[in-house]
Amino acid sequence: MGEANEPRSECPINAAIEVFGDRWSLLVLRDIVFGDRRYFRELQANSIEGIASNILADRLKRLVQSGLLTRADTRPGQRARYSLTEPAIQLVPVFAQLGSWGLRHRPTSSALRVRAEVLEQGGPALWQEFMDELRRSHLGSESPARSPSVRERLNAAYLAATSSS
Repeated sequence: MGEANEPRSECPINAAIEVFGDRWSLLVLRDIVFGDRRYFRELQANSIEGIASNILADRLKRLVQSGLLTRADTRPGQRARYSLTEPAIQLVPVFAQLGSWGLRHRPTSSALRVRAEVLEQGGPALWQEFMDELRRSHLGSESPARSPSVRERLNAAYLAATSSS
């Protein structure tokens, strides 16, 4: 048997699943991508699935080790800020496709399905625009901003859905 860090196979699907295919990693990334939650306490306090602190700490550590997040160096008493890396930003189309699949095949609430509907309707052009926004906020890229931003549109749709339900 190989070492713990060796992949089970060289299959691309296996390689992806080994990085973010556990029960919590994609949800942590989802909350950073769509909720702009960059700190441990924000991620834990606003987790609609109720992630335990030890699980969140473990997943953040794993996501940093796998190169999907960076963790800003901090001094004692400072909060660590997490940022998406380019490979994590490129998961936006995966999130959009997972959301589309969930809309069609799983029971969902009207409030929690609205972002997936906006992403599905916007298609690849919207996904690219959102990835560019994430690059600006997480990587400091200089691409031009559009108004309103995709995040603002997603949040407006979510707020409209939650106020009417």
